[in-house]
Amino acid sequence: MLAVLIGGLSMVSPFSIDTFFPAFHAMEKALQVSSWQLQQVLTAYMLPFAFASLVHGPLSDSIGRRPVMIWGMALYTVGSIACTFAQNYEQLIAARVLQGATAGVGVVIGRAIIRDLYEGAAAQRLMNLTTMIFSLAPAVAPIIGGWVHVAFGWRAVFAVMVVCGVVFATASWWKLPETHPPQARIPFNARNLVATSVTVLRHREFLMLALAAAINFCSLACFIGSAPAIIEKHWGMSETSYAALFLPVITGIMLGAVISRRIAGHMDLTRQVHMGLTITFASSLARVVLHLAFDPLPIPLQQALLFCAAIGAQFAFPVLTLRMLDLFPAARGTAASAQSFVALLVTAFTLGVIAPKVLAHLEWIAWTSLTLTSLASVCWFFARRWQKSTALPPDIPKHFSA
Repeated sequence: MLAVLIGGLSMVSPFSIDTFFPAFHAMEKALQVSSWQLQQVLTAYMLPFAFASLVHGPLSDSIGRRPVMIWGMALYTVGSIACTFAQNYEQLIAARVLQGATAGVGVVIGRAIIRDLYEGAAAQRLMNLTTMIFSLAPAVAPIIGGWVHVAFGWRAVFAVMVVCGVVFATASWWKLPETHPPQARIPFNARNLVATSVTVLRHREFLMLALAAAINFCSLACFIGSAPAIIEKHWGMSETSYAALFLPVITGIMLGAVISRRIAGHMDLTRQVHMGLTITFASSLARVVLHLAFDPLPIPLQQALLFCAAIGAQFAFPVLTLRMLDLFPAARGTAASAQSFVALLVTAFTLGVIAPKVLAHLEWIAWTSLTLTSLASVCWFFARRWQKSTALPPDIPKHFSA
């Protein structure tokens, strides 16, 4: 039950990103903006999401996991209502900022709760189970968004987010346990927040692990950010056909999570990350080579390569996440926040800057994906190189330990 609840709360964030993709063109006309301007609705969501994630974890370390989750979901609901009734582009951007600043509580606090309760293989299994549930959101979101948009218009897509906010705020109040007892809490203040966050982000191994996880995922995110162009322009499909792109990705993530969960405790974790990165890199390299050999590359083959790349990305992700959290056992909320901050900055840059520049050609997207997964492998190399040097800096706050 806890895994279902945490997985559901984590779904809110990707659901809020992908749901309105099928309504992109209708929103451009209704709001009288360019495609580039509408793409910034994603950026307006992702950047506040990144910076607010630095607050969610430390705040939960101070006052507990449960109140942060409940209030976060309540404010997310308010932001979703504002999106639904936005009268112009500026109001929509402002409402998306509020959504982004609060949607991340599910991801950040969920990871901290798992690490509060479980160790070792048990933590890895629960992290994978919640990831499987979480992974349904990007697959289901554009399908729901497409049909809701066709039936009721683009505002109804945001109304669906209002319903999600109400449901999960209520579920958190009713069923979410408090896993961070008062005696373990850390006093919260702005100076302490900055000091602890900077300390975590300055840790060389942590930063390389966070970049490896984020950049490797963005080798898939560049396709997600280009979804309207891929589906409607390159593949010639309708606005209700987004499952053609998202289902291979999400199915791959779910299969990777199943395999990772089964082998938890039976495979060396370093080897598991190596395998995951290798699978993602090989899939990206094969995509580039095949694009050079075939024009156009058959859609089923493109889908198969996305499926394989997603398996590799998920195979590596839970191990990287747990290692990051284990570097700071006395402040896992802050570590989870810092991880999300890095991931969201990288994803925001990918969706808001890179994707609009490469979405005109499938070959450009393929080269971008290969470049990103190569960079992720470089970050993993340096993380391994610095793994033995995990001692914290001398100015680390006393409540931290490595």
